[in-house]
Amino acid sequence: MSEPDFLSGSRLVIVGLGLMGGSLALALRDRCAALYGVDTDPMIVAQAMKRGLIKAASTVPGEILPEADGIILAAPVGAILELLRALPDLHAGQAIVLDLGSTKVQIVEAMKALPPRFDPVGGHPMCGKEKSGLANADPKLFEGSPFVFTPLESSSLRARAFCRHLAGAIGAREVWMDPDTHDRWVAATSHLPYLLANALAASTPAEVAPLVGPGFRSTTRLAASSAHMMRDIFATNRQNVLAALLGFKQYLERFEELLVLGDYEELEMLLSQGAERQRQLVD
Repeated sequence: MSEPDFLSGSRLVIVGLGLMGGSLALALRDRCAALYGVDTDPMIVAQAMKRGLIKAASTVPGEILPEADGIILAAPVGAILELLRALPDLHAGQAIVLDLGSTKVQIVEAMKALPPRFDPVGGHPMCGKEKSGLANADPKLFEGSPFVFTPLESSSLRARAFCRHLAGAIGAREVWMDPDTHDRWVAATSHLPYLLANALAASTPAEVAPLVGPGFRSTTRLAASSAHMMRDIFATNRQNVLAALLGFKQYLERFEELLVLGDYEELEMLLSQGAERQRQLVD
């Protein structure tokens, strides 16, 4: 027998109506009983209402959160941590709480401090764009992408079912893991690539712009991501990013050594190893 669809009967509040929260609102607006929004920017709130994304919205969380039996925190990591600390004073009833933050260990720890009336689960949809903001929101953003869930020991069967239905409704592929593994893996697949793209863009002379082609554009695309958002990510996943950076530096130093020596046969072998690993990871 199939489990009840807890999503369709839920009154959801999405806190943060940027790229992720806005895309989620677009994907869910016909999939739940009622959809509300909160954002610190009054222009974003007005835009969301004008586009018909949500039933009601406010810049003041306390005006909207009491309506919810499901709360989705779609803000930057630092703001999510602040919201979790404030949540008991903003919502007096029972609610499932899901976040969309890019790191999980500190967020899950903060969730553990919530009163028992809250039913929290950590979450991270592995998708996005380098262009942020509600104007770039896309209801298809999540389709085919992994949506990581990091449940607490206290996360109920109902909260887990809610997460499964949410992932299914937006076309994402649910992945369940512990927060430590998530943060270690995502340091290698997301946070380090941003650093490398940013460093490459910053170290490239401006005078070469006339020769920038698709290779440079695709390699440096992540450098355009929000620096403020990435600062929060590095602050909450520092050790894992440092470990990933060390592994990368060892490879980079080996490339440098082979170029200095002029050992092009060994260089080709090393390049071939990288190409094979890329195929393994992507395919």
